[in-house]
Order: sequence, then structure tokens, then C-alpha cells
Amino acid sequence: MEIAMTSGSKQIERTGALWMMLASSLLAVVSFATPALCQDAAPLATNPAAQSAASAQTPPGENNQVYSDPLSGFNEPMFNFNLKLDDWVLRPVASGYATIAPQPVRESVGRFLDNVRVIPRFANNLFQLKFAEAGGEVARFGINSTVGIAGLFDPADAWFGLKEHPNDFGLTIRYYGIPTGPYVMLPFLGPSTVGDTVGMVADSAMNPMSYLLPWWITLSADTGQDVIYAVNYRSLHMNQFEEADRFAIDLYGAVQDAYLQTRAHEVKKLHEEEW
Repeated sequence: MEIAMTSGSKQIERTGALWMMLASSLLAVVSFATPALCQDAAPLATNPAAQSAASAQTPPGENNQVYSDPLSGFNEPMFNFNLKLDDWVLRPVASGYATIAPQPVRESVGRFLDNVRVIPRFANNLFQLKFAEAGGEVARFGINSTVGIAGLFDPADAWFGLKEHPNDFGLTIRYYGIPTGPYVMLPFLGPSTVGDTVGMVADSAMNPMSYLLPWWITLSADTGQDVIYAVNYRSLHMNQFEEADRFAIDLYGAVQDAYLQTRAHEVKKLHEEEW
């Protein structure tokens, strides 16, 4: 009886600690929402889940679900805007970049940019009490930043078998069963939900440079990094929309379906610890 009460008490303490952690994080989001929202300015390719959705090959009538879309009046025009932006700006720039930079070089640039975004991965694995994964992110950053030449290469995986554990605050919200709200198509950034958008703000607020340097320096640096990330990613996936459009009668619905299913699958993997 005493053992059961002790176990129950520990469980209550653990749950309380989790909610305090989440409450602190949400407070940080509210405090820094405005500057953090201004930092994300790259078209489409800065959101990994949006990347998966954009390149998804979804045959019409197969696996597509019907979702509540109360913001469709905003989402559909914004989706068309993002497609035009990709057609007129991002794809031509990425194509020109691909002609002068060999694929191995572009892959190294992608690894470098991924390496510097270690803090949200570390923090969100920690928020979910995945201590081994959080420690693995720190180890990967240390190895790849030194032996891997600032992250241009990935010896942490190739030599030591340390896999990356992708994570973000939007997934943390979903991990604890907090509703993420309706689907929303963000300008430049692509598909999201209200909760995932809050998650992006929270992840942006984790950048320590935001508190050490003037806002205009961090804003310029973050915007430049996001643009480079977008162009580099797009150069490695030149046919992503063409491949999706080949199968989907309704490209908007296919991207929505792919995004929401991708996020659900990522949360399932987190619970099953299949990283």
C-alpha cells in the first residue's frame, strides 16, 4: 500500500513538472512572439514537415481524408500565392544555384544549416523527457562542429552511429495531447496549424543570439539563414511540386492531407520511440 502511494506521488510530481515546463515555455512564446515571428521569412522550405507535404505524391482518392478547414477562405489564396512565389522566385534562383554548386556541395550546406539548428531539437527532446535523444543531439553537435568541420559533414552518424532526432515545439504540443487548432497555410512557410505556428515561434525564441545582439542584427542573420536554407533545399528537390501535381487532382487538398498525416506519423514515432 505504501509503495503504491509513493509511486502515485512520484507520478503526480512528474506530471506537475511537465506542466510547469510547458507553462514556462508558453510564457516565453508570449513574451517573444512579435520579434520571433518577424524572423521567419524564407519561402516554403524552412518547415521540415511542410517540405514532406510539398513533395508528397498523393494519388487522387487514395488515403486522402476530409479535414475541417475553417480557414479555407484564407488558406487557398495563400496556397496559390506560395505556388506563384515558388514559380517566379524560389525555383529559378534554386535552379541557377544548382548549376554552379555540385550536389555534394549543396548537401554539405544543408548539413551545416541543420547542425546550427540544434537547440530546438535538444530542447524539445528534453521537454518530452527523451534524455538519451537530447544527449545525442549535444554529442552530434560537438562531433560534427569539430571533426565534421562546422557541420559540413556528419561523422557523428557515419563513424559513431549517432542519429539525428528531429523535434520541434509543435511536436511537443502534440506529444502531450494538446489540441493544435485548425489547419493554416502560412505565407512563405507553407502548411501548418495554429499550434504548429506557435511551435515555430517558440523554437525561434530559443535562439540565444536574440538576447545577446541588437534585434536588427539577429533579424538580418536569421532571415539570411532562412533564405539560404530555402534555396538550398529547393535546389535538392527541383521536381517536388511537379511530382505532387502529377498525381493530385486537388493539389491544395493533397498538401493538406500529406502535412497533417506527416505530423500525426511523427508524433506516433515519438510515442513509440522509433527514432
